[in-house]
Amino acid sequence: MAKRIDVALRRTDLIVGGILVLTFAVAAGAAAIAPPTDKHVHTSSVGQMEVAPLPLRLASAEPANTFVGPPLSRPILPIAFAPTPAELALQKVLAEQRCLAEAMYYEARGEGADGEKAIAEVVFHRMKSAGYPHSVCGVVYQGAALKHACQFSFTCSGELQQRKTPGAWARAKRLAAKILGGLIQLGDVTEDAVSFHAVDVEPGWSDRLVKTIQIGNHVFYRPAPRATLGG
Repeated sequence: MAKRIDVALRRTDLIVGGILVLTFAVAAGAAAIAPPTDKHVHTSSVGQMEVAPLPLRLASAEPANTFVGPPLSRPILPIAFAPTPAELALQKVLAEQRCLAEAMYYEARGEGADGEKAIAEVVFHRMKSAGYPHSVCGVVYQGAALKHACQFSFTCSGELQQRKTPGAWARAKRLAAKILGGLIQLGDVTEDAVSFHAVDVEPGWSDRLVKTIQIGNHVFYRPAPRATLGG
């Protein structure tokens, strides 16, 4: 009886060892091995042990990026979450801050806070006027999609691709944040100006507007009264 049991155990060890060797060999060949369907060992009679064969089933190869997990598991895909209203509002504020900072930086970065705030006034005056977009970015980048229709020259001149001066850019961003956040209130130093130009140029449109003030290197204009339009 003992001899029979010993032979059966040896046979079991050989079977299990052979399966392990085969398993590693198949794994090295890049095939996937599915879990066995039956792992039960039963006895047919008292004192005699019979080992059920362990079935080996080769599954079809899976892509390399497939998630390996429990049976019937599926690849885990990232879940895309829509931004919340608060996140969308924050994104808009940050975009408006950048657009305002760019207008002040590129148009008046060498003229101090007064020169930059004068440019900001023009942006906000346009937002309140007919014929202009009603957002900071809309005003600053109006016409930028067309090569010769830019309202702010830096949006078409290629200046945006040039490296910014770190200190001046940081100051413009801080000033834009304070203006948009209400920490700095803009007055009306430019007297309702919606346009400006550098002192060393004479654009053709200047005679159709009313000159208001010169601040730094820029001359500012407001719309002419309706009665004077058309001569």
